Amino acid sequence: MAKAIHSMIRVLDEARSIEFYTKAFGLSVADRLDFEKFTLVYMSNSESPFEIELTINKGRIEPYDRGDGYGHLAVLVEDLAAEHARFEAEGLNPRKIVEFAPDGKLVGKFFFVADPDGYEIEVLERGGRFK
Repeated sequence: MAKAIHSMIRVLDEARSIEFYTKAFGLSVADRLDFEKFTLVYMSNSESPFEIELTINKGRIEPYDRGDGYGHLAVLVEDLAAEHARFEAEGLNPRKIVEFAPDGKLVGKFFFVADPDGYEIEVLERGGRFK
C-alpha cells in the first residue's frame, strides 16, 4: 500500500515561506538539502509525518505560474474560529469561514489562506469525514 509522505511546492523566498508555514501551521524545518541549483526544505510537525517540501530554485526571480491545475493543500484544526482569529492576529489574511452543507448536511467548515507564493491552503475543522 502506498503511503503519502510529502507534497512539493516551488517557492521564491525560502525565509519568507518558512516563516509563513511556521506561523500559520506550527511546522518546523525537519531537513534542508542544499544542492548546486536548488534547495529542498522539508517541513512538518508532531501532528503528522506528512511533510511539505519547499523547493527553492537558485537564481529564480519570477513568480511561478500555478496554472489552472493546482488545487490546494488541506489541514485540520480542532477550533476553526480560534485558528481564524489567530491567523487574523498574525496578519495572515484568512478568508471568511464557510460552512459547506449541500442539501442541509454539513460536509465541512473551513477557511482558505494563501501562502506568500499564492498557494491555497484549506483549513478545516476536525469532524465528520475529516478526522
